[in-house]
Amino acid sequence: MTVTIGRRELLVALGGAAAAWPLAARAQQPARLPTIGYLGASTRSVESLRIAAFVERLRELVWIEGRTIAIDYRWTEGRDERLAEIAAEFVRLKVDIIVTAGTPQTLAAKHATSVTPIVFAAVGDPVGAGVVESLARPGGNATGLSMQQTDTAGKRLELLRDVIPSLRRLAIMANSDNPSNVLDMREAQAAARALGLEAVTWEIRRRADIAAAFDALKGRVEALYICNDPLVGTNRVHFITLALGMRLPTMFFSREQVEAGGLMSYGSNFPDLYRRTAELVNKILRGAKPAEAPVEQPTKFELVINVITAKALGLEIPPTLLARAGSRPARQGFKCSGPATRLRSYPRAGPPVPRGRSRANVCFVHS
Repeated sequence: MTVTIGRRELLVALGGAAAAWPLAARAQQPARLPTIGYLGASTRSVESLRIAAFVERLRELVWIEGRTIAIDYRWTEGRDERLAEIAAEFVRLKVDIIVTAGTPQTLAAKHATSVTPIVFAAVGDPVGAGVVESLARPGGNATGLSMQQTDTAGKRLELLRDVIPSLRRLAIMANSDNPSNVLDMREAQAAARALGLEAVTWEIRRRADIAAAFDALKGRVEALYICNDPLVGTNRVHFITLALGMRLPTMFFSREQVEAGGLMSYGSNFPDLYRRTAELVNKILRGAKPAEAPVEQPTKFELVINVITAKALGLEIPPTLLARAGSRPARQGFKCSGPATRLRSYPRAGPPVPRGRSRANVCFVHS
């Protein structure tokens, strides 16, 4: 039996098939991956260890970058004027979660959206800075990890005086555009008064302010307490070079500044915070609501001392601190090792300036 199809019927049949092709093609396209918008506080090189911890923990939770999840990274390089633009871009891109690294970054994300979930990896004082309503019930669309930056201000000053028993006058330097820094500076001032120390505060907001601040402090103080901020991380070598040139011992919050040649730091362990940030991201991707996910507190802190810098400044680290760092079994989290800085001759009569890398020059004390 022969079936004859007329020209009109043939065109209708071909038109129907052509209309079906785009539908079939769309059906074969891979589904969009869940996407994280990462709003970095400084640069990728500064935050590399933290990002590595974050991505590694995501992988352990079966969120594999490029396969089961996508991560769009944006870096402010310590320039807060870029925050609003980047946060708005993430909203336009319709990312599933925004991960932030710092108080200004988190506040910018909250200003840009009240819908997209926000997970902050490290905020100094989430309640005091107005990021969340309370630690137990954050409310809104943000939750994450507190650094307890202000809570540990007194401990940092106590440790600094342990290393410099004759300390009488110090400067507290902070980026006053960062709400957490304002709170940290206030706590440090109160702790200084309690220890009988005279403290002068100095505000900076951009790289151009750093050298001018050091010039103004020359001969007035015996040590420098620097509040944690992306401006500090991005310009850490600049800070440390100026401090060493003035023979000023420095106290920081995070280890990166000590590995670059600063004297010491005491604060929460950032890789641990970022691993736990990945765990919160996992919970939210699987249906948890930020408003009901409690803000978590740090459980690991570390004291980091650069013994080469101490020697260059003519300081003797108390044997009790070195004993804790060097003689405890490694399984208890105490060691005296890791990357540090080589030193070269400093022009004129100043101390050495960091250059390169070496081993066993930085003591870590974990708790």
